[in-house]
Amino acid sequence: MNYTNKRVVITGIGVISPVGLDVASMWQNLICGVSGIGPITAFDTTNYEARIAGEARGFDPLNYMSAREARRMDRFAQYAIACLGQALAQSGLEVNEHNAFQVGVNIGSAVGGILSYHHEFHVLEEKGPRRINPFLPTMIVIDSAAVQAALRTGARGPNFGVASACATGADSIGLAYETIRIGRAQAMICGGADATIAPISIAAYDRVGALSHRNDEPAKACRPFDVERDGFVPGDGGAVLILEELGFALHHGAEPLAEVVGYASNSDAINIVAPDKEGEGAAACMQSAMDSAGLGLEQIHYINAHGTSTRLGDVAETVAIKQVFGEHAYQVPVSATKSMTGHLIGGAGALEAVICVQALRTGILPPTINLDTPDPQCDLDYVPNQARKTDPEYVMSNSFGFGGHNAALILKKWQ
Repeated sequence: MNYTNKRVVITGIGVISPVGLDVASMWQNLICGVSGIGPITAFDTTNYEARIAGEARGFDPLNYMSAREARRMDRFAQYAIACLGQALAQSGLEVNEHNAFQVGVNIGSAVGGILSYHHEFHVLEEKGPRRINPFLPTMIVIDSAAVQAALRTGARGPNFGVASACATGADSIGLAYETIRIGRAQAMICGGADATIAPISIAAYDRVGALSHRNDEPAKACRPFDVERDGFVPGDGGAVLILEELGFALHHGAEPLAEVVGYASNSDAINIVAPDKEGEGAAACMQSAMDSAGLGLEQIHYINAHGTSTRLGDVAETVAIKQVFGEHAYQVPVSATKSMTGHLIGGAGALEAVICVQALRTGILPPTINLDTPDPQCDLDYVPNQARKTDPEYVMSNSFGFGGHNAALILKKWQ
């Protein structure tokens, strides 16, 4: 690609998550070590072995859109549009006839409209084909949130809906960053969202052997890097970020929150579910991200780990970090915020990018909670159980997904 020297800044952020329905409440809960995981209330889990999740409790789409609009969107797209409103309000970005073709969208999802598909399948079975929601085809596709964001804002630039499993959110941001750098847009609305707390998806993830069964202690179920971890806990929600070319942002009076300076993605190409035990792909991805940012090992001051609380994944990520950073790996704080939020799947990387923005802005690193007995194979500094005051300049966010997807973002403090 023909990259320019354009600088790309983040000017707006919005979240819907199990630990808060806006950035302020989300961040306060994270730095206080509050878990958003509890018993599933969305459906009857009597016959399920995994009965806990991070639900976006209190979310009401009518707080963000009309009933008519809500009926035409799956829940994951509703989450994205709710996040969009928050991010736009903060950035002050206004799409108009003069800049519409310079403002693009890249909001991804790993599974798309699975709730709508599940609901309408039962309508089909019980009432017949003529009772199906006529908007179903546009509700279930991966790009639904991206399209809805364009319709809502009038953005007429590049429009994508990325799907790369659990790396979706990070890839959406990274590709938006690159879209601006190569001059195809001046601003990008980007992020990811998923709504996977549905009978079919919970059953499917559990059949793979990926989910925690610690149903009696939901808040302690997600325990990345702990010897007693037994799987990930799914979560609902997502995040949207406004990325802008620096001059474009300053021209309309935006206040940069952080700068995107590095991104890389690659594939393990080894297994459809399990990570590469040697961590080769993840390590190469982190190194490529640092190379793209022109940074050395000692310039990374914090890593937000993918850290899902799976037996294989946490060890593989630790191995990969050691491959890249060598002995310096023991000096870099690493924390897994999924211990509190659960795993938002396609929304995870976007939410964790927002968390990194907040870490840069506040100088506080969120903890890895429930890390009571570290796995001997996981021996790095995981910021256990308590937030830490520091002053990071550069932070890295890792996202690794089913199918071998790897993505790494590097953000810089705005000064």
